Amino acid sequence: MLKIRLQRHGRNKRPFYRIVVCDERMRRDGRFLEILGYYNPITNPFTVNVDCEAVKKWVHHGAKPTVTVRRLIEKQVPNFFFQFEEHKRNKIRLARKKRKERLRSAVQGT
Repeated sequence: MLKIRLQRHGRNKRPFYRIVVCDERMRRDGRFLEILGYYNPITNPFTVNVDCEAVKKWVHHGAKPTVTVRRLIEKQVPNFFFQFEEHKRNKIRLARKKRKERLRSAVQGT
């Protein structure tokens, strides 16, 4: 399974993070597939730079962002993940509707 998560860099007490896509089995600072942006908590206010098109591509491929990454992206682009959640809700509604129709036809047929 793919994850969009933070990868720590920098020296002691001066962290700097990359936002990367990687397999969830990899170590925190291990191999990754693509760098999507960065997060610098030291600057005041903190700096976040994310390639939103790349994030969309990876989310469509099944990558799940961690809670922290999700919050950082939402701060930069409000309601960024809303469209993906709405798509999931519509899929669930459609599946429920089909199931009810199947059950109705089975009850009417007997």
